[in-house]
Amino acid sequence: MIALIALGQVLAAPIEPPPFVTPEMIERGITSMGDGWRLQAVVEKARSGGEVTIGVIGGSITEGASATSEDRRYGNQIAAWWQTAFPEASIQFVNAGIGATGSDIGCHRAADHLLSHDPDFVVIEYAVNDADTPFAAETLEGLVRQVLTHPSRPAVMLLFMMYAGGGNAQEWHSKIGTHYRLPMVSLRDAAWPEIEAGRIEWGDVEADEVHPNDAGHTLCALLVTEVVSRHMAGQLPPPLVSDVYQHTAMLTPDNAPNVAAEGFSEGEPARLGRTWWADEPGATLEVPFEGTSCAIAYYRIKGDQGRAEAWVDDREPVVLEGWFEADWGGYSAFALIGRDLGPGEHTLHVRLLPDRAEGSRGHRFEVHAVLVAGREAAQ
Repeated sequence: MIALIALGQVLAAPIEPPPFVTPEMIERGITSMGDGWRLQAVVEKARSGGEVTIGVIGGSITEGASATSEDRRYGNQIAAWWQTAFPEASIQFVNAGIGATGSDIGCHRAADHLLSHDPDFVVIEYAVNDADTPFAAETLEGLVRQVLTHPSRPAVMLLFMMYAGGGNAQEWHSKIGTHYRLPMVSLRDAAWPEIEAGRIEWGDVEADEVHPNDAGHTLCALLVTEVVSRHMAGQLPPPLVSDVYQHTAMLTPDNAPNVAAEGFSEGEPARLGRTWWADEPGATLEVPFEGTSCAIAYYRIKGDQGRAEAWVDDREPVVLEGWFEADWGGYSAFALIGRDLGPGEHTLHVRLLPDRAEGSRGHRFEVHAVLVAGREAAQ
């Protein structure tokens, strides 16, 4: 049983750990306590009976895949812990998880899906959706900086999950967490040594090759709330990689000005908002924007999808493939089209191509959003 930690006059209500969890696993899973003032400020707000908003953002794990009910998701358990620990407070919960997305899309949608709710405490979970690369660290850093500089001054924690074999993006993600002195917890560090040693099995914490089961969700919530109980958080230093992805916008038919479309139509809302789509080769879409980086979120599925090329101004085009061979469904893919752009206005061009994948019988192509970064540098 994990010991209770007192927060001032409030005793944090424990989350009952799964039977295989040991104190050594908890200590190993808390990879960094971070610096202290932001979480303490949230604790003081909750103690005084204020309204506290808990937010989580990530992929399908955060959305709740393989949890048997919503209340078993790690985010719901964290929010319930806050409400039990601070019964006089009004605890609000925002789940900004979307399956099959990484911090590349996450940093562009954070303003609409998370920060619009003015969160006080945010858990970021992208360690199995991101590659363990410098670019993933850059987009994660942009997301972290957006949250830390939001007017509600949230406390931020990084949560590292794992996929089969014990891998994740923790090496590069933790560089960002260390730089910003963020608390960090790791299901991988807590559980993987136990699995390797044969003391527990993969199925004790995971429902499949990547998604935790109820016990795994509970272990994550336990790690997060243990750190909150020790009330540590961090300040905002200069960027480690860059601040390009701190200043982002997500352009859709609802908010993109002066769009020129020939053959592209405005579609029904998808998970990122309304879309642009076309199914006749030669259709074109032009979206003006200001920023130093431009990407596209576009739909991929094993269906009658086509190909398109996209480019910024007069740069070389990038070919986007709407068809892919997996059978599990469709998702919004991220493709970087141009970066290190000069100041001023630029134009993203999209053109539907006549060729298509061998497995496709159609040419449909859907642009879910135009993702712009580095906006302050361009304005």
